[in-house]
Amino acid sequence: MPAAHSRFLPENFDARPVALIAGKGRYPILTAEKLRAAGVPYRLIAFAGETEDELIDQSPAIERTEIKVGQLGKMLKAIEKFACGYAIMAGQITPKRLFHGLHPDLKALRILNSLKRTNAETIFGAIASEVEAIGVTMLDARAWLDDQLATEGLMTSGKLRAEPEFIEHGIAIAKGCAELDIGQGAVVRKGTVLAVEAYEGTDPMLQRAGSFKTDGLIFVKAAKRNQDYRFDVPVFGSRTLEQMHEAGIQTAALEVDRVILLDKAELIKKAKHLKIELIGYA
Repeated sequence: MPAAHSRFLPENFDARPVALIAGKGRYPILTAEKLRAAGVPYRLIAFAGETEDELIDQSPAIERTEIKVGQLGKMLKAIEKFACGYAIMAGQITPKRLFHGLHPDLKALRILNSLKRTNAETIFGAIASEVEAIGVTMLDARAWLDDQLATEGLMTSGKLRAEPEFIEHGIAIAKGCAELDIGQGAVVRKGTVLAVEAYEGTDPMLQRAGSFKTDGLIFVKAAKRNQDYRFDVPVFGSRTLEQMHEAGIQTAALEVDRVILLDKAELIKKAKHLKIELIGYA
């Protein structure tokens, strides 16, 4: 596969710049690295107090803009000014921003007031629709990260320690939660549900599960059956691995081709060091 391509790109993908709508964490930084390696031009849409300084500093001033969370109109004008043909969303916005620290402009207020339910799917889905309304194609958020996705089977070396039946139970719970828009993860132990991920995110859930101070914990990450891959793609990174270690969780089951492992090679190496097994399930 040529470096500039990804199986998650549209067939007619061309050389127009990509607007990288960047939240916090390593995910958007890795996406930017992949874009540069592929020779694909991008323009950065950064969020004040969210986007990492490292990513902002990597982008020339004329190729980036910084906005407050909620300034949708300003974001759309920036994408048009940069003459972007595509946009990709990468990285989380701090969940509590929805309640404190949101700076909605008139366009954002109109969207928020029109939503019957406010969750990741409805909010980011509405934003994606506004971006596409100005003639910009929203890309699958897995684009250029083909080699970072979970693959089937035991991704760490050794023999599987967790019991398959308990993994299957965890998968059923995580998928059920995803379908109900509760969250994308769950922690189970021998057929018992210890914690599920809600709006607060993965790390607090892992901390709650770890508070039981018991063994045999399994963390499962899943996507919805009809996941909209333009946003909210499940991600598993170094911080999550560290939280698992602190919580005493030694098994993570991650859905194949649907969960992004950030810096996958290094992540697997670190997991082996921490004696945490990573399993990809279909």
